[in-house]
Amino acid sequence: MGIGEHTFQQEVRRSRRNRALVVGLGISGIATALRLRSIGWETVIVEKSPGRRTDGYFIGIFGAGQAAARRLGILDAIPDRSPANSVNYVVTRSGDRRSGLGFTDFPGEPRVMLRGDVEQGAFAALPDDVEIRYTTTPIRIEQDADGVDATLEQSGTTVTERFDLVVGADGVRSTVRRLVFGPHEQYLRRLGYMIAAFMLPGPIGGISATEGAMLLEPGRSLLVLPFVDHAPTAFFSYRTDDVDLQFTGRPVDRLRAAYVPKPYGRLLGEALDAFEATDDYLFDTVEQVQASTWSKGRVMLTGDAAWCATVYSGMGTSAALAGADLLGTMLQRHSDRIGPALLAWENHLRPHIASYQRTGIKQISLFTPASRRQIVGRRLFEFVDRLPVVGTATRQRLNNSEDNLEKDRDIAFVD
Repeated sequence: MGIGEHTFQQEVRRSRRNRALVVGLGISGIATALRLRSIGWETVIVEKSPGRRTDGYFIGIFGAGQAAARRLGILDAIPDRSPANSVNYVVTRSGDRRSGLGFTDFPGEPRVMLRGDVEQGAFAALPDDVEIRYTTTPIRIEQDADGVDATLEQSGTTVTERFDLVVGADGVRSTVRRLVFGPHEQYLRRLGYMIAAFMLPGPIGGISATEGAMLLEPGRSLLVLPFVDHAPTAFFSYRTDDVDLQFTGRPVDRLRAAYVPKPYGRLLGEALDAFEATDDYLFDTVEQVQASTWSKGRVMLTGDAAWCATVYSGMGTSAALAGADLLGTMLQRHSDRIGPALLAWENHLRPHIASYQRTGIKQISLFTPASRRQIVGRRLFEFVDRLPVVGTATRQRLNNSEDNLEKDRDIAFVD
């Protein structure tokens, strides 16, 4: 059996355990802790929030993430919420609508679900001896050749503990990255877009529970995505020349201002009203993380803290799962020698992550067309896609493009 074909039952060792601190209880952090424990590491997870998220907006897991999830033992626990035979519409503010292509109609075959579905599947697989500390954050990280001293703060109380490895899986604005690698400004690349995502209370705008809808205008859009056995989610995306301004005042007021001066119409108006009524939402700028290295000594970054390909790439969850899976493989291959393992891990992943980041830039127009020309181009593509012969050939060509093949490539497998 190759190292890439590991199973948990075959890998849990009874020898002296190394000790890892994983910062962040999102998908990347949970999957990393799960993988480290599978190779015999003692693992502590710290999370700044008082509890684990349970819902979240829509995500897709492509082949790269599905392969990693299967080896992690969690794929079967992650539902595919794509509604069968769903119809997607392009909707105008006046209420006109025509048939269009939705997220699952584009190249690749992702499983579509909520972020919380993946987190729950991975969380349920964690062994009982993986320690989780909520409302806890690192405030100081110092290391030497033999280990890392991490000072952790919880409710005003601090404690310093020794670890063999510290993993920053704490998102785009990573505390671990700031403490060890430098300020956020050195690593964040703003793309000039804002996004907002949240769970709708039910269907809106005259769209049924199994139908998706898109309102597409130059520089701004709204997507409504349906699920099986769950309320739909709404996703706003808009271009801005002043990102900092978007974080002043209430997020709903910024959203409303981004979609004026035309009357909102039914779909957009109901989506904005639903956003104002909820307390559980994402409202953030779209940024990629550009880091020349993902590790310093015994401290490493993974997931969005290391590379953030953006929501437009569709590969954030897949990359997080693959990164976690591969980390355990490389530590095992290098007999838990941190330096060689992290170097091999990064060298193996970096070309694939670079591809995901390029895709994230290229696919912005799929979510938010920059101009009327792009909207017309999308409409032309949708027309061609419906043609019996030409459409099939066009779709095959797209499916076989390197960018789309990369989405389904098992990047965490090592012979």
